[in-house]
Amino acid sequence: MKIKVKPEDFIVEEDADLKLHKGGDYKIYLLRKRGFNTVDLLLRLSKKLGIPFSNFSYGGKKDRHALTTQYITIKDKSIFDTQEDSFNLRYVGDMQKPMGPDLIRGNGFKIVIRDLDEKEALKSKGEIGFVQEHGFINYFDDQRFGSFDREQGFIGEKILQSHHNIALKIYLTGIHPEDKKAEKERKRYFFNNWGNWNECLKRAKTLFEKRAFRILSKKETNPFLTNILMLPREELSLFFSAFQSYLWNKLAERLLKAHCSETLLKYRGAYWEYLFYKTLQKGKLNYLRDLNLPTPSQNAEMPDALSERLYQEILTEHELKPSSFTLRKIRTAFFKSSPRNFLIIPMISLAEIEDDELYTGKKKLILEFKLPRGSYGTMLIKRLMAE
Repeated sequence: MKIKVKPEDFIVEEDADLKLHKGGDYKIYLLRKRGFNTVDLLLRLSKKLGIPFSNFSYGGKKDRHALTTQYITIKDKSIFDTQEDSFNLRYVGDMQKPMGPDLIRGNGFKIVIRDLDEKEALKSKGEIGFVQEHGFINYFDDQRFGSFDREQGFIGEKILQSHHNIALKIYLTGIHPEDKKAEKERKRYFFNNWGNWNECLKRAKTLFEKRAFRILSKKETNPFLTNILMLPREELSLFFSAFQSYLWNKLAERLLKAHCSETLLKYRGAYWEYLFYKTLQKGKLNYLRDLNLPTPSQNAEMPDALSERLYQEILTEHELKPSSFTLRKIRTAFFKSSPRNFLIIPMISLAEIEDDELYTGKKKLILEFKLPRGSYGTMLIKRLMAE
């Protein structure tokens, strides 16, 4: 199976409850884009318009490998309608508060799944009736975990454990698919020479790398934490939310195993397998449909004794306690607990199989559906394709 072969294969439209108020301090815009994720495009707009990045607000981060529509606000009196090949920014009105996740009702998706043989296409379409009635687990999907390093783990986890040395090492040496060849080679050099700060400083290229290795070479008190504190707030928040999301997924998976004794389905993601229920007793369905699990934090309150026991087990395995989420030495970012539905039921309006014009002899499955905010369209695909 292939998705996102071209931007038009993955269309996302944000549905928001806008609180328009003429003369408000925040100008709200409809942003249509392709080839950019939300943050990167707003950084570009910040430079283009000469407005501080902190004046931009959004409700959700949209994928760069897609054709997306979403709302953003800019705190500025001027109106900046603008258009380029990769994006379009259109003024909608004024608001008294910035755009945020609380204003998003959900997202509409139109997705094309390509390169399927006929059996795969029919099997996936055949799962739709069950999923519309019984839903699927509301996991955070792979794109949430871009900062995860397969060999070294999560930066956010290491910071919580006060392993600032390892956290900084992951940040400076972790290799990601989008890294260019020279960057990968430089990171491998840092990894192999970690601790030899003067040698690393000679190969440093970015401003942060030069500052980091210069601080380390001076042997100051707790230089690793000093470097962590230099990281931008946006990046630190992403690192923390990635690990937070991983813990939530882990808890959801264990609750699934505890409540479902039947055979489970699985789908191999980019980093690990996602498990789903194949069948579900009515009583269990009603319970799980109403179940809300908070994302981990110091004050996270689990809904029942089983969830609490499993949650504490997971924290212990990661050498953590609830109090670990209080970042006394880091003030620029923090952990906030938010409730998340364990199970969601999609509103699927279209499911059609057609010949795939891009892959000879293959089929494509066209889906149109809606999901509540914070849920991943790609996770519905994983459920439909799970074995």
